[in-house]
Amino acid sequence: MLQQRSLPHAGFTVSALGFGCMGMSEFYGAADDAQSLKTLRAALDLGVTFFDTADTYGIGDNEELVGRFTKDVGRNKIRLATKFGIVRQKGVYDRRIDNSPAYIRSACEASLRRLGIDHIDLYYMHRFDTTQRIEDVVATMAALKQEGKIGAIGLSEVSAATLRKAAAVHPIAALQSEYSLYTRDVEAEILPTCRELGTALVPYAPLGRGVLTGALTKVEDLAADDFRRQSPRFADGNFERNLKLLAPVEQLAKAKGCKPGQIALAWLLAQSTADSRAPVVPIPGTKRIGYLQENVAAADIKLSAADLKLLDEALPRGAAIGERYAPAGMKGVNV
Repeated sequence: MLQQRSLPHAGFTVSALGFGCMGMSEFYGAADDAQSLKTLRAALDLGVTFFDTADTYGIGDNEELVGRFTKDVGRNKIRLATKFGIVRQKGVYDRRIDNSPAYIRSACEASLRRLGIDHIDLYYMHRFDTTQRIEDVVATMAALKQEGKIGAIGLSEVSAATLRKAAAVHPIAALQSEYSLYTRDVEAEILPTCRELGTALVPYAPLGRGVLTGALTKVEDLAADDFRRQSPRFADGNFERNLKLLAPVEQLAKAKGCKPGQIALAWLLAQSTADSRAPVVPIPGTKRIGYLQENVAAADIKLSAADLKLLDEALPRGAAIGERYAPAGMKGVNV
């Protein structure tokens, strides 16, 4: 079974690997709720207890899916995280960010209703609207905690400076930001700040949106509505050059008898043990039980100091070519 990680400012533990549910409802091709529910149940059977969703994923559909799963398996067996702040229409990527107190409260009530629960274990501000004061946003979230509607406060994709301002109002249990061998921006300021403040870092897209698995070799293989087709990193020329970065990961995986994606997850898990002040809890997502099993098995892979040095040097910060998102997706990132 997976080890547990204690979130210093949450008062509870989560599995060392969580599960990102986003792709089950949108962005990565057609949804299949029946298959997704089987995969979620399999994740719990394998020791995953930490499940991540958001109100914007499928415009509520993903929360409803996770709510069905929660009802089936029992609320006391899992820790649920969801988010507010990104407002958009179904099927449309352009969006606005809303962190107003009234919206936060209405979003929280809507998420509780869709999830079919009365308490959200970890509630994130999904993106920061700079027309608001982060201190006021966190104060509103702290009030929801006082009322028993949420258990712990989280932020997503904020800068180190914003995290510090937020933590001065209320301890921040977790910061969710993109982090992988493919995207290491957080190492400059954000990860050290998390460790200083005791804030867990929850990396999303820990497999580089599929690139680090080695299974994705052509953009043409993606579904027509897959959002990666709009990502600068998957644009003509960029994708092919970025794919070459995988070679050292593939070589190490071959030497250890595992998959490249497992090396990538093992590397992230090693960041959690590198500094005990705050854990790093990746949340890989998949619709398929086979990939889920691979991801969970990564927790058993041990990387030596020499392995970690090889990976650090082969995929240094800034190695990937192109922005992480199209311009609409970069709104509210690292602010």
